[in-house]
Amino acid sequence: MKSRDTLIRLRRFQVDEKRRRVTQIEMMMADFLRMAQELDREIAQEEARAGISDTAHFAYPTYARAAAGRRDNMRQSAAALEDQLAEAKAELGVAFEDLKKVEILDDRERSAERAAEAAREQAAMDGIGLGRARA
Repeated sequence: MKSRDTLIRLRRFQVDEKRRRVTQIEMMMADFLRMAQELDREIAQEEARAGISDTAHFAYPTYARAAAGRRDNMRQSAAALEDQLAEAKAELGVAFEDLKKVEILDDRERSAERAAEAAREQAAMDGIGLGRARA
């Protein structure tokens, strides 16, 4: 009984850890994409201020060129995290399945224990009833 409870707690802890990892990766991706959008806005403002939007132009703003590089890096980082997110979600699914298996097994064992206890109680009551009927 005690080891079963410990196993359930362990599985729940593992599910919580996997869930936190998924959430962490999703937050990092959202941050990268948000920063990329901010850089897009800054690039557009810089191009509007300079009046040049052609990146091949010799007078294209240096800040806009650097910001575009950072923006591209942010998007690449977010894309790289997609693979990690898929893997983390798969691990979460496996951990959740393991938890459910242990919980179902625990429920079955507890049901069997309750049925056995009820049978013992019924046998004791039957014995009392037979004793009274004989007297």
